[in-house]
Amino acid sequence: SAQSRKAQNGARKEQIAGAYELYQTALVQEDVMKKSFERIQKLYDQKVIAAQKYDEVKAKYDAAVAQTKAAKSQYDMAVNGARAEDKAAAQALVDQANGALMEVESYLGELYLTSPSDGIISAVFPKVGELVGQGAPVASVTDLNDIWFTFNVREDYLHGMKQGDKITVIIPALDGKEVPATVNYVAVRESYATWKATKETGMYDAKTFEVRAVPDVKVDGIRPGMSAIVK
Repeated sequence: SAQSRKAQNGARKEQIAGAYELYQTALVQEDVMKKSFERIQKLYDQKVIAAQKYDEVKAKYDAAVAQTKAAKSQYDMAVNGARAEDKAAAQALVDQANGALMEVESYLGELYLTSPSDGIISAVFPKVGELVGQGAPVASVTDLNDIWFTFNVREDYLHGMKQGDKITVIIPALDGKEVPATVNYVAVRESYATWKATKETGMYDAKTFEVRAVPDVKVDGIRPGMSAIVK
């Protein structure tokens, strides 16, 4: 039959070319996974990562090696010619390896988290090796391009602090660096922040206002939580 002759005469050139491309792709994937595994191996030896993470990456590397072997077997069969049942068996091995590779790739996707915005990681919540539930936060990212200063000011000290006013802010943590800033928000605080009237302050309760100001220039080294003093 035609199928018998096809098996006896070997695969067509198109099949050989396709098998070769699959083999080359598998080699590249194996090389990428090998480099990833070597990096993880070093981190694991230094006790930087958990054993679970090491095992996951090793499993991915092993799957990539199996994928390469299966692709090489299929390519050799295409070149040398084989019976139809041998080719079917080789394809089954490739399909199995592809399935394992897809599973490994899904694990790889879970190794990395992408922040929706630029910034720095200001806090990491889970401990090393701790399992995190779906939807649970794992880190806090701070956008350093959206910085402002917040002050609690008693109302009798609000002179020169209305919206749009220019002020100078001193940052002690940055060697007393002086930063020009613009007031952009003024609002009364809750009643608990009220200064009760005394003989020294007069006959009225002084309200406390929240005043915010944004820096007029980029401030290198500034981080959330640093103290800020109005000059």
